[in-house]
Amino acid sequence: MTYEPDPRRWKALAVSLTAGFMGLLDVSIVNVALPSMQSGLHASSGGIRWVVSGYALAFGLVLVTGGRLGDAFGRRNMFLGALAAFVLTSALAGAAPNELTLVLARLAQGVAAGMLTPQNTGLIQDLFRGAERGRAFGMFGAVVGISTAVGPILGGAIIALFGAEDGWRWVFYVNVPIGVLAFALALRLLPRSEKKQLKVSSEIDFVGIALLAVAVLGVLLPVVDADQGGLGGLWWLFLVALVFGVAFVRWEHSVVRRGRSPLLDTRLFTGTPGYAAGAAVGALYFCGFAGIWLVFAMYFQQGLGYTPLQSGLSVTPFALGSAVSAAVAGRLVPRFGRRLTVTGLTMVAAGLLVVALLAELVPPSASGWAFALPLLFAGVGGGMVISPNTTLTLECVPVRMAGVAGGALQTGQRIGTAIGTAVLASVFGLVLGHGYPVALTVALGCAAVLTCGALALAVAELRARRHRAAEEEHEARKAAADVHRS
Repeated sequence: MTYEPDPRRWKALAVSLTAGFMGLLDVSIVNVALPSMQSGLHASSGGIRWVVSGYALAFGLVLVTGGRLGDAFGRRNMFLGALAAFVLTSALAGAAPNELTLVLARLAQGVAAGMLTPQNTGLIQDLFRGAERGRAFGMFGAVVGISTAVGPILGGAIIALFGAEDGWRWVFYVNVPIGVLAFALALRLLPRSEKKQLKVSSEIDFVGIALLAVAVLGVLLPVVDADQGGLGGLWWLFLVALVFGVAFVRWEHSVVRRGRSPLLDTRLFTGTPGYAAGAAVGALYFCGFAGIWLVFAMYFQQGLGYTPLQSGLSVTPFALGSAVSAAVAGRLVPRFGRRLTVTGLTMVAAGLLVVALLAELVPPSASGWAFALPLLFAGVGGGMVISPNTTLTLECVPVRMAGVAGGALQTGQRIGTAIGTAVLASVFGLVLGHGYPVALTVALGCAAVLTCGALALAVAELRARRHRAAEEEHEARKAAADVHRS
């Protein structure tokens, strides 16, 4: 069937990315609001910690399932339903009268965001082709990177505007008017899904959902509970995760052999060029990238006495650099390919190492200004990682599997985020006895090492892509020679 571009595709993308931005932003925006929540609700530290952890946990658990539901029943339908649920749960979280209600609302909000996010990558696969798809993924990558980086800034600004007592409620309430507007525009702009005569029992792999949920839970639960001894007390869940992960892969193989619809077609990893390597690059990069914001917040707020807003503004250069370069890098993917990712990862690692060095060399009072230039440099590199990697990872994925492929990619990133945040925060805490500058240096050094791991994977994938291109060129020449001889 001939591809005919939807004339409203860019407007539809803007709406979907706005909604996706809200869901991703809520992963990090609440960090600076936790003291306000605790004092406003007279809540326990453990309960407030689950306001962050519960959202991340629920988000990561349902990403693949949300992508599969979008593939099966239409992305427009899933998008509208998940967005409505996200707006409602945001309002419930903002109005929560006690700790338990807030935690439950955040769990539900995480489920809604996890169902919403995969529809973005699926819609891009549906609506765009060729160079336009690279531009669209560039915008999506910018949203992913910026939402993670600007969360502390926006959270600090909202707390400063509405006060420490009830400012945390507006961190959630701000989603309501934006979400309602996005819903109204989505009704008009998103392409209608084709009518499909599908049965839930035949299209949805419930056994696969259960096996994957336990496997992901086994990884995430000890990690998100790391600061309360989760790694020590719940380490056995990693073994459970391994067992259920193997069982999930075997089950999905059997589902494919029987000709039924799997939750996650394992041929994505074995038969789709570049998908497995790209997913691994993304997961490992988020291990190093996502955890630095909590480390910076602890350094600036606890170590230097900055307000949440001042702390957020101190890392703004990274967000600005990432925003600009992600939009530009998306357009350059057809020309430079995986070299963009390799260059970006090199810049991120170098920028973090320079900040780690400066933390030891400059007076703490001058660190905010001293860090600005290397953070800008690292941010430019970061923008060259997420959007090109997303484009290159999904470029060979069939459109019918776009949602679940995007969901699996995001699941890896969420797991990487959880692990990286726990590891860097633990390292920072362990070294804190030697002073805040030393703790920041060691933590950022660890982040740079993790980023270099992603760089090694990206270099290996670059070589593999060149090898595949050489083989394809050889086969084409051979076929042309055979035609010429005949």
